Order: sequence, then C-alpha cells, then structure tokens
Amino acid sequence: MSRFFSHLNTAKTIVAHYKGEMPLTVFLKDFFSKEKKYGSRDRKTISSLCYSYFRLGFALKEKTTHEKMLAGLFLSTTVPNELLQNEKPEWNGSITQPLSQKLRLAEIDVKAIFPFEGELSEGMDIETFSSSFFIQPDLFVRVRPGKTGVVKSKLIAAKTSFKEIIENCFAFANGTKLENILDINKEVVIQDLNSQRVGELLPVKDFNTPVKVWDCCAASGGKSIMTYDLVSDVQLTVSDVRLSIIQNLHNRFKEAGIKNYHSFVADLTNSASLSGSLKQSAFDLIICDAPCSGSGTWSRTPEELVFFKQEEIIRYSNLQKSIAKNAISYLKKGSYFLYITCSVLKKENEEVVEFIKATSGLELIKMELLKGYKIKADTMFAALFKSPQ
Repeated sequence: MSRFFSHLNTAKTIVAHYKGEMPLTVFLKDFFSKEKKYGSRDRKTISSLCYSYFRLGFALKEKTTHEKMLAGLFLSTTVPNELLQNEKPEWNGSITQPLSQKLRLAEIDVKAIFPFEGELSEGMDIETFSSSFFIQPDLFVRVRPGKTGVVKSKLIAAKTSFKEIIENCFAFANGTKLENILDINKEVVIQDLNSQRVGELLPVKDFNTPVKVWDCCAASGGKSIMTYDLVSDVQLTVSDVRLSIIQNLHNRFKEAGIKNYHSFVADLTNSASLSGSLKQSAFDLIICDAPCSGSGTWSRTPEELVFFKQEEIIRYSNLQKSIAKNAISYLKKGSYFLYITCSVLKKENEEVVEFIKATSGLELIKMELLKGYKIKADTMFAALFKSPQ
C-alpha cells in the first residue's frame, strides 16, 4: 500500500470522526498521540489533507471526501506536491498558477464556499473573502514598548525571516516557532495585525490619568495588555465568564509584568451578578471584545465554517446586545465604550452598533471593518462610542 493511499485513508478517517466539538488542531493532536506509528512528515501531510477538505467550506458538496481533499490541497498549495502528482498530475502541473485560474481548473464556484453572503457586513467582497480560505494567514506579533531593538537582534541571530508591517508589528510565516527565540508576552505579544489596529481607535490623548479600564470579555487578555502598553497610568479590571480563562490570564499577565489589576468571573448577561462584582464601579474606558462567531478568523480555522449553523448568528447577536447593554451602565460620564468582534457578519457588527445607539444614548465616534482577507490577516470589526457628559 503506497504512503499516498495511507495518508489519504487516514485523513478520511479523521474527517469522518471529527464533529467540530473542539478545534481541529486539538483533535489532530489527540489522534496522533494515540497513533504513534506516524512520523512528523506523515502527521504534516495528513493534517494538511484534513485542513484542505475543510477549506472548501460548502463547495463541491456533491463530491467525495477523497475528491474534496485533493481539490482543497490543489487550491491551498503553491509548490509541486508528491501526493498530487500521484493522484492528479494535471493539477500538480498547474500548482503555481494564480488561485483564480486554479479555481476554474477545479471547476469550483468560489461563492459556494461561504453560503452566508446575505449576512455579510457592508463592504465585504464575497469572492475575495471566500478565496482567502485557501491562503494561510500570517503569524503576527506586537512588539512591546522598548523591546524593538532586542527583538530584531534575536530574530536576526536566529536567522528567522520577518516583515515589519506597521510600527511595532512584525509578520512571520504561519507556523514559525517563536517561543524558543523571543520572550512571549514579555517582549512580544502574539496578536493578529487587525487586532493590533483596533488600538488605533483608543482615544489615548483624551484620557486624564489615572485611567480606569474594564476589559469585560477579557479572554486571553491581548486587548488588556495592548491597552496597558498604549495608555499610561492604567487601573485595569478584567473579567470573563469562565474561571479557567481568568486563571490563564493571571499567568499571561505575570509574564507581561502586569501586577496591579482587579479580576473577577461574571456572566455579563446577568445584571444582578454583575452588580455584585462591580458594585458602584465606573470606568473611563470599557473594552467589549464580545463573544462572536469568529467568522473573521475562519481562514485559520476553516473547520468552524463547515460546522457553523446560520441560526447561531441570531444567538450571538442577542448575546452581544445583552452584554453591551449591561456593561455600558458602568461607564462614567464623558467616557468611552469600545465594541469589538472578529466577525464579518452584519448582525454581530452594524446591527449591534445600531442597538447600542438606540438604547444607550451613546454617541458613535468611529466604526470600522478592518478587512484582513487581502493581507493574510484576520478580519475585525470595531466601533468606538462616547457617553454624554
């Protein structure tokens, strides 16, 4: 039995058993930990085939898993591939062609990949966005204040290729191992380009110190660390609905050198529970990086598109409105509320903005869809509001 058959057969078995209950990367890691017979090269090929299958989204639904894997591999690969040469030599001969040409050769309607076109935020290009599922986004880091020189020196010494995208933002090929080169969180923070660009909306010059900031859906704490770096004299409060997240955040803050902050666990849809945690607190800035579909990041995790149900859009939108409404009640007069998602869907973005405007009395200062699908980055949405004096 050829190794190509073995790799394809194993990948098809994995796809058949994977139900989207966890990230595909976690599922694959668990699978290979039990199946010790696969070497590193085997694992890489099998994983690539699995991701290739999911990168097609809802396209080629009439085709077999085998056919979809080969099509996805053809579209997401730019160098000659042994497996493709064995299975589809005519495709392998065209592997360096532009993606648009390869889509035609594979007879794929790019719009079929993402079936929720009517749900997209204004300004989204469905064809370019769908095509981006075959282009692995870059790995981005934000260099922390005063660390640029040492970071560059370490990267050059390690002969690690990088690009300087914007000030303090470096891009690397996806999969670059940085943990053995740089002090993660101390020198750099792993953070997508457009997640970093959200910081451009922070009204840094308008703040009087000390600045009381509440990152109400803190998750891994990336926005908190960025705010700590951009805004001088911050009194930081962080919260999340999950205790495990707050515990992980403590470790990350320790690595980042952030010591004086307040943290708590709360369900932001429960106003009574929130009141018990915050009491009479009021903030100069509330950052609401709301739980969302994550659709702006699906080129990194294409399996999430395949398992996504359209009815989830309404659920997320209602959740976001509830969180925003409760969080906004803790704003000081003349203070700011920053709403963020990594979604490309209008019900999670513009519709929530309209809800906030209609129910809170806040003034919309700026709203921006930070499109990443042309620059190998995630797509983010951000809206800055100000409360009346």
